[in-house]
Amino acid sequence: MIDVHSRAWWRATLALCLGSFLVFINLYVPQPLLPSLREAHGVSTLAANLVMAVSTLALAASLLVFGPLSDAIGRAGIMRVTLLLSAALSLGLALAPSFEVLLVLRALQGFVLGGLPAVAIAWMGDEFEPPALLPAVGLYIGANSLGGISGRVIGEAAGGLVAHLRNPRLRGAYLLGGLNFLVFINQYSYIAFRLSEAPFGLGARWLGLLFLTYLGGTLGSSLSGRLSRRLSPPACMALGTLVLMGGTLMTLAGSLVLILAGLTVNAFGFFLAHSMASSWVGRQATRARGSASALYLVFYYTGASLGGLWLEPFWRSTGWPGVVLGSWLVLGLTLSIALRLWRDERRSGEGLTGCATDCPVAQWRPLGSASLPQISSSRSERPQADL
Repeated sequence: MIDVHSRAWWRATLALCLGSFLVFINLYVPQPLLPSLREAHGVSTLAANLVMAVSTLALAASLLVFGPLSDAIGRAGIMRVTLLLSAALSLGLALAPSFEVLLVLRALQGFVLGGLPAVAIAWMGDEFEPPALLPAVGLYIGANSLGGISGRVIGEAAGGLVAHLRNPRLRGAYLLGGLNFLVFINQYSYIAFRLSEAPFGLGARWLGLLFLTYLGGTLGSSLSGRLSRRLSPPACMALGTLVLMGGTLMTLAGSLVLILAGLTVNAFGFFLAHSMASSWVGRQATRARGSASALYLVFYYTGASLGGLWLEPFWRSTGWPGVVLGSWLVLGLTLSIALRLWRDERRSGEGLTGCATDCPVAQWRPLGSASLPQISSSRSERPQADL
């Protein structure tokens, strides 16, 4: 028997609390998503609510099954197996091809989720000393409520992420930021290989100084707000991508000075596009702006991690010219994304006040002119770089 506050007591109590927490997260996580599910599957409000109803009804029925079953075959095995099955069904729910399949999987999930609640307290009664039972049950019941609360909160957050991904303007900014970073950050890896070889033969000490070219990015970020007074954000993204493409071409030169200049130009163009894309996300997200910005950074850093896989075959094939080709293929795609965002903004009549809807550029005047057109948003257009 397990004594109160012993190591075995803490281990068993925490395991049961975590299991209970996960059970009720999975049970209630779809609740904030019901409006999105109704819209996605084109069903009625009543039908959408079945996502919750079938699972809770199945859980109630399973209590009548697992309770008596545990008296016959034991309780610990039922808890382990049902938790594993509920995890597998959670993965299946994400891949459900239709609303009908979704309901079937939710009913099955509700049934197996009942395994732990049906037998957990009975198992504690079997294994714990009487003084150890009451505090353990109290913690276990508390975990039930935390799981229910967390399930609803997580469901709301997941619903926000899904809504952001369905927004074509946000999706375009996510792809642009991630793909541009895929090229930009990984070019430094391969240019280091190039410059370490003949005819340059630079050592690690000098290769480390390559990152001083990031100062071009500092300039690009600081000027982004001023440029946004003349260009709409998508036009700034396109301009930054074009500059990045031009700097990439400069690195084909045989002169170390021109290569360094090309990397500096790259940094300017990349950070200009990145600062505009990140601020665009904040402006276009109609709700849950925090999760919208976080999702942008997910794409941003995922792009950085995948860049080597994309550029490596080009490097092996033709060396640095191949890296430039691979970079241009990606940058051509991000340029088209930026132009599409600009076209969509132009069609909707958004953008700069005083700028014709068929032109992304306002009337040019020198910096500091009193008659500069103003951005409609009052937010700052100069977010900090996330690099």
